[in-house]
Amino acid sequence: MMERNSSGSGINKNKQMVEQLQQYGVFSSKKVAEVMETVDRALFVADGTPAYVDSPMAIGYSATISAPHMHATCLQLLEQNLQPGMRALDVGSGTGYLTACFAIMVGSQGRAVGVEHIPELVSSSIKHIEKSAAAPLLKEGSLSVHVADGREGWPEHAPYDAIHVGAAAPEIPQPRIDQLKPGGRMVIPVGKMFQDLNVVDKNLDGSVSIRSEISVRYVPLTSRDAQLKGY
Repeated sequence: MMERNSSGSGINKNKQMVEQLQQYGVFSSKKVAEVMETVDRALFVADGTPAYVDSPMAIGYSATISAPHMHATCLQLLEQNLQPGMRALDVGSGTGYLTACFAIMVGSQGRAVGVEHIPELVSSSIKHIEKSAAAPLLKEGSLSVHVADGREGWPEHAPYDAIHVGAAAPEIPQPRIDQLKPGGRMVIPVGKMFQDLNVVDKNLDGSVSIRSEISVRYVPLTSRDAQLKGY
């Protein structure tokens, strides 16, 4: 566990968090370090919460923000599909943190789309992004967050080079595969009680390769009503 340092500014603590993840061997990518240092995690969680501790946190509505090590892992797995000018979809975008990271990586010539089925989370995530380094991309429209059923993705800007799904499905939803560009990659937790983070690569001929990366524990990918009832 990384404890929040009691001294230094928030941005310095954010940098320390990223450096510790690198030291622990969570990721090695310089680009991922750069984007995680640019997007201050504290802007995406409630005031007074330990933003820089390496653990998931509840954000209300039976949803969570993933632990920093999971964000780093997913960013590194998707890095080659988050190059400038590419298109990225974040399903179950929650606080908007990862969507903001995607937007900075793909830049103003790319497209980063977040979809979240809890309207209050969409509203708050837009406010978070407006305080962050991704604010100009939101303003110019290359970054957007929408209220939508994540199980259906966001067809408007498909196909995507990168898709991240922030909630576990019992199996990989077909619309996600359909919205993935040939040469694209999706990272999605799959399973019920026990889950694996699956890496789904769509080959140039349209065939799909799937491998399991690590065991994980995510909230279920479900309907808005079921989520608000606590599944």
